[in-house]
Amino acid sequence: MNVARYISQKIDGGADSGSFTSSVTKIAIISIAMGLAVMVVSFAILQGFRNEIQNKIFSFGAHLQISRYDTNNSLEVAPIAAPLLVEELKQFPEVKSTHPFAVKTAIIKTKDEVLGVVLKGIAEPNGPSPMRTNMTAGKFISFPDSAASDDVLVSRKVADKLRLVVGDKALFYFIQNPARIRQFRVSGIYSTGLDEFDEVYVIGDIRQIRELNSPAWPDSLVGGMEVVLNDFDTIDRTADNFYEKLPYDLKIDKITDQYAQLFDWLQLLNRNVIIFLILIIFVATFNMVATIFIMILERTNMIGILKALGATDNQIRRMFFFRGLSLTVRGMVIGNVIAVGFCALQYYFHVIPLDPENYYMDRVPISWDPKMLLLMNAATFVTSLLAVLIPTYLIARIKPVVAIKFD
Repeated sequence: MNVARYISQKIDGGADSGSFTSSVTKIAIISIAMGLAVMVVSFAILQGFRNEIQNKIFSFGAHLQISRYDTNNSLEVAPIAAPLLVEELKQFPEVKSTHPFAVKTAIIKTKDEVLGVVLKGIAEPNGPSPMRTNMTAGKFISFPDSAASDDVLVSRKVADKLRLVVGDKALFYFIQNPARIRQFRVSGIYSTGLDEFDEVYVIGDIRQIRELNSPAWPDSLVGGMEVVLNDFDTIDRTADNFYEKLPYDLKIDKITDQYAQLFDWLQLLNRNVIIFLILIIFVATFNMVATIFIMILERTNMIGILKALGATDNQIRRMFFFRGLSLTVRGMVIGNVIAVGFCALQYYFHVIPLDPENYYMDRVPISWDPKMLLLMNAATFVTSLLAVLIPTYLIARIKPVVAIKFD
């Protein structure tokens, strides 16, 4: 029989529910539970924000964007040969997929409104476009084999400004030599919540842009290539490899540079949450230290008797260690139940809404990350046990004669 564990269980089970120690014990359990729950929920929400915003950005620009160097400041650049570039990109194992694109500035005119936009032409040679995830109404662009599609996607902001709905037709004026006019049909409406995209871009078939250019581009030419990587964290290293191995006249743009403000904001969120979590762990640890101190002071008489009966300091220290371990495990179980329950409730029922104008999304996002959950549980467990050990060294200073008289 483990004597230290046995006595610890007796102390745990025999505590008076109205005693001061019982109240402090409950506070310690609640402190650990709430600390762990707040950490888990905070990371789930933070990661959810990161994933949602990054996915919205990647749906427009992927991780890397390759285009030809151009000395002018226009969005319309010299074309590149898509088949040759795709073959060169196949030598990089970091590349997951490639998506050709081309852009052209235009003016949309309806009966009552006029608005300048950028028409971005896309294709779906390697599976459905990630833009499909941003659809809020209508259907995505159809890509017929015989001719270029007349369908376009407009953002909710553009649709509201021009008073367009799904199925409406609008005239697009392209300022070039000679000037050209095309009539497109609004097949669908998208929304990302990011003004950088929603106020500017209209999505269409890349073949329309090829036909509008003068002289018209053959099917082998594109305005650029968007590259999706297997691992976003390798973006810096992969971009450097592209610079070294791809032709010198190609420009490689990282999404983190194109939208630096958004990614800087996400990094700032990370730092703030880390500081907040450190404070939570400190408070929970302090409460555990205070709880064990109070237990030792209230059990001073018992400690003196045990020492008089021959118990060593290590045996008594282990007794309070097991007591602290019991409190920690109880607090962690309760904390995990609260955190997982809240996350599941928000994930499936969206009980907490957000203003898309300020937060880029209409609800608080939740991201499930089992590894992070295990890591936070492990961190809480280790720090709590270390906190338990600190006050137990007070036991060595307790003398049996004085302790037995202690009241």
